[in-house]
Amino acid sequence: MDLLIATGNAHKVQEIAAILADVAVTWRSTREWPDLPEVVEHGSTYAENAALKALEWARRTGLATLADDSGLEVAALDGRPGLYSARYAAAGESPLDKLLGELAGVPAERRAARFVCHAVLATPSGVVAHTQGTLEGRIGFDKRGAGGFGFDPVFVPEGFEGLHLAELPETTKNAISHRARACAALRPTLERLLVDAGAQ
Repeated sequence: MDLLIATGNAHKVQEIAAILADVAVTWRSTREWPDLPEVVEHGSTYAENAALKALEWARRTGLATLADDSGLEVAALDGRPGLYSARYAAAGESPLDKLLGELAGVPAERRAARFVCHAVLATPSGVVAHTQGTLEGRIGFDKRGAGGFGFDPVFVPEGFEGLHLAELPETTKNAISHRARACAALRPTLERLLVDAGAQ
């Protein structure tokens, strides 16, 4: 069975495929349809944006589609950048440098943050499942590590004091991350889809 991941981000495709490596599907990505536009994420929540992407791509391609929307919520910034994490920095501006700049002078005990992910699985006929996952932690004082992407180099996950998310082995990150938790919760639904597909 083919399963589309509704993103053209190669890092995210690899991450989700690794998280769900035990599910017997052939992973596809939206990069296979370069002439189709990105889905406009005009929802007011992570869940709405994930559902918009999953449903639209499922209808465009006829494939079961997994989409997610995620963000970084920083307590000292009243939850920003949150839903707008991907658009937090202006063109040509480093989102990591912007975040560290906004938190300059904020002590460690006030740098609490969390990653949030909402994942949706849809078929052309509608949403099949919706899950969510979070990863608590704090924002460090510098950028560290070469792994991961996005805000991973500045995020210190709870229980890994002294290590930034981008410094953790991929297998560890794929066991604890917000996206790992949201996607892993989809596994029973994916397995039912596989059974149904095999019966047809």
